[in-house]
Amino acid sequence: MANETPVANPGVVGLAGFGITTLLLQFHNVGWCGVGPIVSMAFIFGGLAQMIAGYQEFKCGNNFGYSAFVSYGAFWIALGVIFMLNHFNIYHASTSDVGWFLVSWTVYTAILWVPAMRIHAAMATTFTLLLIGFILLDLAHFGFPSLTKVAGYELMLCAASALYMMAHVIYAQIFGRDVLPVGEPWIKPKA
Repeated sequence: MANETPVANPGVVGLAGFGITTLLLQFHNVGWCGVGPIVSMAFIFGGLAQMIAGYQEFKCGNNFGYSAFVSYGAFWIALGVIFMLNHFNIYHASTSDVGWFLVSWTVYTAILWVPAMRIHAAMATTFTLLLIGFILLDLAHFGFPSLTKVAGYELMLCAASALYMMAHVIYAQIFGRDVLPVGEPWIKPKA
């Protein structure tokens, strides 16, 4: 067993796929870029790469990472499909249709938010920001469109938090120490 090759942490790809694709969508939400780059990222990095990372988390026995990466990977692919269907006028998803899509993801995120608080502070922060961002986007799609920009800036912080966790894992391996600490869990295990 001592001669086993170390296994890489699939979370570094999942967190990068989530973080970068989320960041790019927020650039769109605040008006800095069009939808084209988002569709590409949604299918390839936010979707496919994140799902592959999730299936690797399955092999590691990490149910949280498995569920999060596969599910949010599916979210990005589904969002890309919505953008494509709307663009080609195949099936038009209205603002409220997208709103209900986002509400379902708000529920899923709320479920993961609780265990995220048991992992470490960076994970809890990421999921808190993600949950707030989804709620803002829900409201934006149901009568408060100005909140899209607010959600955009808020979710940029969420993306940065995810990328920080990715960097934490990579730097810890490369430097052999905890260069970027992630903090204590918000919900500590009972003694």
